[in-house]
Amino acid sequence: MKNSIFLSSEPEQFISYINNTTEKENYDNISRTKAYAAYFDRNREIMWPLLASLVSRNAGWSMTDLQGKWFRKALSFEQRHILFMLYEKANWMIFSDAFPQLLVYEYSKYHNKPYFHLLEYFSISRFMINEWSYFWQKRDKHRLVTSLIINEQNVIQQPIIENKQFEKKIFKSMPYFVQEILHFNTVLFPTLNGQLFGFSVVNFQNLTKRIELGKKLAWLLFSSYHFHEFYMFSKTVTHTGSRFDFEKFFPEKKRRQTPFLRTAYPAVSHYIDETKTDWFHGQKINKWFLSAGKQKKYEITDWYKEKQRQLHLFTLVEEFRER
Repeated sequence: MKNSIFLSSEPEQFISYINNTTEKENYDNISRTKAYAAYFDRNREIMWPLLASLVSRNAGWSMTDLQGKWFRKALSFEQRHILFMLYEKANWMIFSDAFPQLLVYEYSKYHNKPYFHLLEYFSISRFMINEWSYFWQKRDKHRLVTSLIINEQNVIQQPIIENKQFEKKIFKSMPYFVQEILHFNTVLFPTLNGQLFGFSVVNFQNLTKRIELGKKLAWLLFSSYHFHEFYMFSKTVTHTGSRFDFEKFFPEKKRRQTPFLRTAYPAVSHYIDETKTDWFHGQKINKWFLSAGKQKKYEITDWYKEKQRQLHLFTLVEEFRER
């Protein structure tokens, strides 16, 4: 199907194809993760989709944590549901915005001609239309991955991070503050030998902090000399949404404590609450393009295991308090 669409010289047909394909691949966390990874394998010069696939795995793990042994003890059904919707809607929105961009690039690449004007049909930010045009001319793949990180975090800022319901029920709640303080929310890149690498999400509500985290993760994936290990995990381990996907590689025996994502959650129908508007208004954003620089501490296997023990202790305390 894809090749026949690419062969067509009718952009109208391709626009319809993009809408249908994006909707299909945006079905749930599992389908998004696979779609990002498959796209990277087809277009290795576009780095961001592999990064997005690995981060999407983390989102799935966070989702099934909520249906696992420990969070079911500490959080109410309402708290767990609203947290799931935060993860799910944010990742759905990012995919809705990013995947059409990726497909338009692939179409342009096939025809050896830029078609980035088509991005206007998908309400893509003028910022990214300019960045894709710049990439087409200069082939600066490191700038492009940073641009996509900047864009994705701005896309979710107003409708998700500044959403009144999420702010009241999550960002101002005690469980959220405890997780912020103890750094339970960490983005992990696992390996097949049981090692974990990554960084903590600190001050998740702050746009610049999230962009900085994205740049550090991009550095870790592509510039820390561990790319092959992370890529082999991505290629080898089927994403189920459960942390057991990587915990099974630990030297100590681990039991599955969180379910498969598709057994835990039904598919969710999403809609945009308001007409999508362009986040970019010509504001100065040079600070977001500054390099993350070489990071020093990113092997976090023992740190992660200790934080999991702390989380379990916190959960038991919360369960005792509710009795």
